[in-house]
Amino acid sequence: MSDQASDHQLSGAVDAYVADLAAFIEASPSSYHAAAEVARRTENAGFLRVAETDAWPTEPGRYVVVRDGAVIAWAVPEGAGPTTPFHVLGAHTDSPSFKLKPKPTIEAQGWLQAGVEVYGGPLLNSWLDRELELAGRIVTRDGHERLVRTGPMLRIPQLAIHLDRGVTTEGLTLDKQRHMQPVWGLEADAPRSGADVIGLLAAAAGVSAADVLGYDILLADTQPPARFGQGRQLFASRRLDNLSSVHAGVVALLAAADSGATGQIAMLAAFDHEELGSESRSGANGPFLEDVLTRVTEGLGAGPSDRRRAFAASWVVSADAGHSVHPNHPDKHDPVNRPVAGGGPLLKINANQRYATDAPGAALWARVCETAGVPYQEFVSNNSVPCGTTIGPLTATRLGIATLDVGVPLLSMHSARELCHVNDVVSLAGAVTAFFAM
Repeated sequence: MSDQASDHQLSGAVDAYVADLAAFIEASPSSYHAAAEVARRTENAGFLRVAETDAWPTEPGRYVVVRDGAVIAWAVPEGAGPTTPFHVLGAHTDSPSFKLKPKPTIEAQGWLQAGVEVYGGPLLNSWLDRELELAGRIVTRDGHERLVRTGPMLRIPQLAIHLDRGVTTEGLTLDKQRHMQPVWGLEADAPRSGADVIGLLAAAAGVSAADVLGYDILLADTQPPARFGQGRQLFASRRLDNLSSVHAGVVALLAAADSGATGQIAMLAAFDHEELGSESRSGANGPFLEDVLTRVTEGLGAGPSDRRRAFAASWVVSADAGHSVHPNHPDKHDPVNRPVAGGGPLLKINANQRYATDAPGAALWARVCETAGVPYQEFVSNNSVPCGTTIGPLTATRLGIATLDVGVPLLSMHSARELCHVNDVVSLAGAVTAFFAM
């Protein structure tokens, strides 16, 4: 094959992967939708959907289980036994946003607004002047849970510069309560439509508003993902933190399941509530992963000692987005370790265990990327700019499984619309596929 033909084939693979990532993001405006999309894709590939209330099959096979906005999928190979180790790709399905409050319909100065509270740590200004939708789940009177999304419906309007002359010299100041409540209509139009926020959700779900007894609903940006820039190598989208990792995990898991690898049990664990600290039944600091690992090993005939032996030989790769060097703020980054978008996925390191990577984990990641034929970059924070944390340290602490932290480099992390390089998301999927096969 000529170099030109090889380059064309590679370009086509990148195009197909990025288009599929965009479709995954479009289907996943909330953590609940993301978990459902993972389940849908894996079920379409022959995975069996199991319920936590049922007895699970014990034979080798492919399985997926959903708990609220979290999802775990795994492939048990032929020949797996009580001490077969796990290779787990950990990620999270949620992103910083705004969550609908009780009594969400607000009337103010002739406008209809939706009452929301801040979810996680969004860059507030990035949510201004965007067409937003409501997305998440409702629970109806019969106890049935339904996913719902409204499509473009709301907007958080910025104050005009004529009314805030100091904004260009003194900067924009936003109060989370007073300035971040979106508008969605006018009081004068309400009598004709008879609508309120619950009514909007009920109409989108095809149920009566009186039957909506509970909801977990967030705001989501509705602008589609887009490629742009030189050679269309840049990719902008909502929720790249952390759907870029969840999608890579799905792609890699399906490839591992099809390959028939027998050395370990490949597993994707995508948790909810990472942006809040992971303290929930569906978060990484909750029991979900341990529950699934325990049930899988029990099905293989493992006792407590066998399970610990399996855990001691297992690995977790915690995949969460990281930071590319910002060209307008280079002083915020380490002066020596300066990863750039397009240079490959990050190996995230922190002396204070905000990331779980240690020397064995760094060596594993080097081997994984070498096997996959992809580059990687080391990330460490500037000492004067403390970093955030991930599910990695929580998982390592809770389960005692060796863990390392990785992810694609972004600009504008926690913005309503984040930015990455297309090669990095493709390389992450390649590396995770190699990890599942090692």
